[in-house]
Amino acid sequence: MDLTLYVWRQASPEAEGQMVKYDASDISPDMSFLEMLDVVNERLIERGERPIEFAHDCREGICGTCGVMINGEAHGPWKKTATCQLHMRGFKDGDTIYIEPWRAKAFPVVQDLVVDRSAFDRIIEAGGYISVNTGEAPEANTTPINKDCSDLAFDAAACIGCGACVAQCPNGAAQLFTGAKVSHLGLLPQGQVERYERVLGMVEAMEDAGFGACSNHRECEAVCPKGISIDWIARMNRDYIVAKLKGAEKPPVKG
Repeated sequence: MDLTLYVWRQASPEAEGQMVKYDASDISPDMSFLEMLDVVNERLIERGERPIEFAHDCREGICGTCGVMINGEAHGPWKKTATCQLHMRGFKDGDTIYIEPWRAKAFPVVQDLVVDRSAFDRIIEAGGYISVNTGEAPEANTTPINKDCSDLAFDAAACIGCGACVAQCPNGAAQLFTGAKVSHLGLLPQGQVERYERVLGMVEAMEDAGFGACSNHRECEAVCPKGISIDWIARMNRDYIVAKLKGAEKPPVKG
């Protein structure tokens, strides 16, 4: 396959960025999208040019670090697929592909396609802790968990924190991510003690990070590589209202 790429190049957070055209020739349709970028980078290095910076780690759709905008869509054209799992057979010979970093106020560009997603880390940190007995691992059957609750918690915990929801949302909102992280603990008995304090802390951290407000466009749900449902946003909002009515306080955050 021969492709034309337009890639966002930005040398540093302070530098001005621009789209730069590259020719990607002799690309195998069996390559992953990241492997295609590897090939392009090898050719740039051979010419003495600076390679394209992009984030990656597991390349198995687990870690969530690889996300980029591909032709205006987070993670590209395949549904429920992270960028690292997208293969070039999803494109046609001669296609033009536009590749950009996540576009959101709370995700500032570090370099080229790499963004700073530490705002997600601060939201997680604001959730505090769960109250469990320490020491030897308890017998699994001593903490009964309703199967419906465990299945729901597992669905919420499937979120890999890639940020596609934020990047695709026209408001740059992070409610889908935050709702999933609030709920996967709130559904389990181990997370019940701090349930309402946790939602207050995480929602406030989300707002402080500069994410936008949710207006139910559902773009987040459409591009999530793990199929996280916006139902988690509704559950988070419900817990937040209850927490306010209960007069709950935010959990302490270690500084």
